[in-house]
Amino acid sequence: MSRGTTVRRGRPWLYLLPAAAVLIPLFGYPVYMLGLLSVFDYRQAQVSGGQPSTFVGFGNYAALLGDGRFWEVLAQTVGFAAALVAATLAVGAALAVLLTRTGPVPRTALSLAALGAWAAPAMTGSTVWMFLFDADLGLVNQVLGIDGFNWFYDRWVTFGVVGATIVWHSFPLVMITLYAGIRAIPASVLEAAALDGATAWQGFRRIIVPMLRPLVTIVVIQSVIWDFKVFTQIYVMTNGGGVAGQNTVLNVYAYQTAFGSSEYGLGSAIAVVMTLILLVITLFYIRALRRSGERL
Repeated sequence: MSRGTTVRRGRPWLYLLPAAAVLIPLFGYPVYMLGLLSVFDYRQAQVSGGQPSTFVGFGNYAALLGDGRFWEVLAQTVGFAAALVAATLAVGAALAVLLTRTGPVPRTALSLAALGAWAAPAMTGSTVWMFLFDADLGLVNQVLGIDGFNWFYDRWVTFGVVGATIVWHSFPLVMITLYAGIRAIPASVLEAAALDGATAWQGFRRIIVPMLRPLVTIVVIQSVIWDFKVFTQIYVMTNGGGVAGQNTVLNVYAYQTAFGSSEYGLGSAIAVVMTLILLVITLFYIRALRRSGERL
């Protein structure tokens, strides 16, 4: 292997060094401490220095995996995340197609409105949506003519309202990404399909969708990562997990265990399990990125 080839192969890693110098210490130390706490019995007494921490090895993980509440919350988190991903993709794709069929003024207005939703902080957006669905003063109840209906009492209604808030925050990225992908498709391909007698729906299903598959894969995996670790909207809008914890998801469960029950070791174990799940999803995301690069 020549020296020039070695230099060319090593150059990308050289470009990554500045980012790695910042990100590795910034994320590496918290992850290390998280893993360290997860193998100790670490509670409020240890935080205050009254008692030494006890090494329990995988005891926290064994307790976690043997806890039915953990599996219930995990299943609920997976189901909620799957519904969010499907809804985000549907809304984003529909609006992306709409952008291609509108004039410059409506397209600009829709894009600015979507970017406004994307730029809104999660805390601010959650508070606004809570006010809209307030039982006494909410605009939604007034428009629907419902007096005093509490949208945050029933489990599934609450998940619906919170899910709508999360989709409102998430769909702009999907919309803009897919719109850019549609615009990148050569017009000659669609014109040839039309000349062959393909309808607009057939052209969308058999030409646009297959050509957008790499982009769709990327936005789906990215949405899975975001929606699986959702915290702010659930915690703020359900006051920490809903009535009797019926709307608890895994991130909120970890927070409640660590800071509500002062079981920091067990809470760290939950966070480590979440990190491992997200790491697996991230590996699929990187693989999808590489495949899309090869196809493009």
